[in-house]
Amino acid sequence: MPVSFFILISAIKCLSKICTFLSLEAFRSDAFTYNCLDLVWICISALLNPISDQMAEWNAYYRNEEEDEEQEEGELSGGDYKNTGRDSLVFLVDASKEMFIKNEDDQPSNFDMTMQAVRSVYTSKIISSPRDLLALVFYSTEQSKNPRNSFKHVYVYHDLDEPGAKRVQEVDALRGEKGAQLAAQTMGSGKTSLGDALWCCANLYSDIKLRLSHKRLMIFTCRDDPHEGDSVKHRQARTKASDLKETGVVIDLLHLMKPGGFDVSLFFRDIVSPPEDESELGLKVEPCEKLEDLHRRVRAKEQKKRTMARLRLCLGEGLNVAVGLYATALPARKPGPVRLYRESNEPVRSKTRTFHTQTGSLLLPSEIKKAQVYGKKQIVMERDEVDAMKKFDDPGLFLIGFKPMEKLKLHHHIRPAVFVYPEEDGVKGSACLFSALLKKCNERSVFALCRCISRRNNPPKFVALVPQLEEVDEGNFQITPPGFNAIFLPYADDIRTLDPPRCPAPSQTQVDKMKEIVHKLRFKYMSGTFENPVLQQHYRNLEALALDMMAPEDIEDLIMPKVDQIDHRLGPLVQEFIDLVYPAGYNPENKPAPKRKTAEAGGGAEKKPKVEVTEDELRAHLQNGTLGKLTVPVLKEACKQFGIRTTGTKKQELIDALTEKLG
Repeated sequence: MPVSFFILISAIKCLSKICTFLSLEAFRSDAFTYNCLDLVWICISALLNPISDQMAEWNAYYRNEEEDEEQEEGELSGGDYKNTGRDSLVFLVDASKEMFIKNEDDQPSNFDMTMQAVRSVYTSKIISSPRDLLALVFYSTEQSKNPRNSFKHVYVYHDLDEPGAKRVQEVDALRGEKGAQLAAQTMGSGKTSLGDALWCCANLYSDIKLRLSHKRLMIFTCRDDPHEGDSVKHRQARTKASDLKETGVVIDLLHLMKPGGFDVSLFFRDIVSPPEDESELGLKVEPCEKLEDLHRRVRAKEQKKRTMARLRLCLGEGLNVAVGLYATALPARKPGPVRLYRESNEPVRSKTRTFHTQTGSLLLPSEIKKAQVYGKKQIVMERDEVDAMKKFDDPGLFLIGFKPMEKLKLHHHIRPAVFVYPEEDGVKGSACLFSALLKKCNERSVFALCRCISRRNNPPKFVALVPQLEEVDEGNFQITPPGFNAIFLPYADDIRTLDPPRCPAPSQTQVDKMKEIVHKLRFKYMSGTFENPVLQQHYRNLEALALDMMAPEDIEDLIMPKVDQIDHRLGPLVQEFIDLVYPAGYNPENKPAPKRKTAEAGGGAEKKPKVEVTEDELRAHLQNGTLGKLTVPVLKEACKQFGIRTTGTKKQELIDALTEKLG
C-alpha cells in the first residue's frame, strides 16, 4: 500500500479523536474548534489534492457525450454558468365557475382559451425543448389531489416533468364543451385559497432534484378579487408569493376578460414579480379578450432569454460595460435521430474512451499529445501549448471606432447578426452608459466598429454595432427591444470577385417596364408569416403518430406563389413586357412539339439514317480502349461493314468480335 494511504488513515483517526474531545468539552472554545478542524482538513486536502486532481481530470475528459450536449447549450464565456440547467414552467389555472362562462360573439370560455394556450406550450416544448419541465395545477376546485393531500381545493393535474404525448392528450380532453363537463366531474368548483395553491407549487419545485435555470409560474384567472375581501387569505397569499420570489420563481399573471373589467390593483399587483429588465413591460393592465392575445402573451413569457455569451464592452482604458449576446433568430432544422436499444427501446448512452494501440491501457488527457509535421520533422505539442496558440485575447468586445452608416453595405452580410443588450448585474451602471451610447449613435447615424471574441480560444471577428431603438404597438406591447445589432463583417478573403455572365444590355424602356412590375409586386415581408412546409409536415406527422390520430392535420404551404393575386395586380404589364423583350408570337409556356416527318411511300415513319464508322476510326477507338463508348447500332453496322457474323446482340459480344477482327 502507498505511504500516502497510511497517512490518510492516520489523519482521519486524528480527526475523529479531535471531534470526540470537542464533543466532550461541549465546544467550550469556538476559535479552538475551528482552528483544530481547519488544521486537520488542510492536512487531508494536501493528501487528497493529487487524487482529486487526477479524478477531476478523468471526469472532465471522460464524461458522457449527452452531458456535454446538455451543458453546451447553456455554456457562457468567462466561466459564467448562472443560467445552465433546465427550464421549468407551472401553469396555475383558476377552476372557479366564472372561468367556464362563455364569452360574447361565440368566443370560447376563459377556461377553454387557457387550455388551448397550455396545449400550445406543451407541443412547442416537445419540439423545441423536450428536456424542460412543465406542470398543470388547478385551484378553486371541489376535489383535492396533491402530494400528501396537504392542501384543500388544489388539484395537481400534472406534476413537474418532461412533456409527452400522453399529457397533450389529457389537456385535449379538457377542451370544448366536453372538456368543461369532464373538468366539472373530475375536479368541480369550490372554495378559493391562492396561498395554499402557491404553497403546493412551491412543494413541486422543492421535490425536483435537477438543476433548474429558470423557474416560472403563470396564473390564469378572470377574478381580480379571488378571496372576496378575506384579509387573512390575502395576507397568506402575499406571504407565500414573497417566499416563492425569494427562491427565484418568477410569477406572471395572465388575467382574462370579465364583466366590468379586471382591476389588478385590488390584489394581484403584490403577487406578480416585477419585470426582470427594462425590456419587459411587466404586468399588463388590459386583460386578454381573444385567444390570439392570450397565445401571444404566453409565448412572450414562456420563451427563455438565454445569453450566448456575457462579455465586457471596452470603450476605453478602465471603462467597461457588461453586455450579453442574444440570438434573435435561429434556423429551424429537423431534430437528429436518437439511437435506441433494440431490446428495451431506451435511448443509448454513448461514451468515448481513448486506448493505447500497443498496450491497450486507458489514456489520460495528459498522456495524449498533438503533433505537426514541419520540415520533415514531427513537432510534438502539449494540450496547453495548443490552447495557448489558439488564444488571441480574452473574450470581450473592444471598441475600435465609429463609422457612418453609409459605409455598411448589404454584401457585408456573411452570417446572422446577434443582439447586444446590457447586463446590469455584471457591472453597475452598464445600462445607463449603454443607453447613452445607443442614443448618440442613433442621433449621429453611425455604427460602432468593434473587435469581438465571443469565447475562449475563438478567433477574433470584426463586428458593426448598429443601433436599434425600442418600438411598441398600440397596446404598449414591445415589438423591437432597444440595443445594438452586431453584424459580423467579412475579411478580405471572404469577398470574391465574380465574372458576371455577359448578356445584351436592356433598353431603358424595358428597364422602366420591369420597374413597374416590381413596384406592383412589392409587399411588407415578415419572416414569421412564412413557415417551412417541410418542417410543418414533419411535426404534424409526428404529432399524429404520437397522439394516435387518424390522419395528420393539413398544412398550408405559404411559400407557394399566389398566381391569381399576382395576375390581378399586374394586369396587362406582363404581356407588355413580353412584347418589348421577346419576338412576335413568342410563347414560353406552350412551345409546339416538333412533328415527325412521314415517309413519302407507305405513310410509315421515316427510317433512321445508317451510322457508318470508318476503319481508321474503329482502330483509333480500339487503341484508346474507347469502343465501349459507341452505341449498339453503331457497333452492329461496323460488324456488317467488315463482314463479321454475330449471333449475339449484347454490346460486349459485339466489342469482342470487332477486337478479334481488327486486332
